[in-house]
Amino acid sequence: QVQLVESGGGLVQAGGSLRLSCAASGRTFSRYTMAAWFRQAPGKEREFVATISWSGGTTYYADSVKGRFTISRDNAKNTAYLQMNSLNPEDTAVYYCAARAGTYAATGPNEYDYWGQGTQVTVSS
Repeated sequence: QVQLVESGGGLVQAGGSLRLSCAASGRTFSRYTMAAWFRQAPGKEREFVATISWSGGTTYYADSVKGRFTISRDNAKNTAYLQMNSLNPEDTAVYYCAARAGTYAATGPNEYDYWGQGTQVTVSS
């Protein structure tokens, strides 16, 4: 079992930046664990943001965040990160960290086994 706890959300003005963290505990990130970030805005479905392989050598992003967001991980700290730059109001959502066993870049929420409780990101115009 893996427990995930997100932090780093908050209120930021358009054009600003935030860095989210996802700390894992329990059965920690293994060599075959993909980490990912999803987000869910009010009244919308949960959508994929980014994912990263165990080694960090493989990353994949949603088109809406490509070039603005960067996913990374530090396996020694059992932590994944999401650096978010050039934020705009459309990025406002609850951001969730997720993990799954496997080696390919899954983008569907149903493909992930473990979830954090979410952290709110609000971008004001």
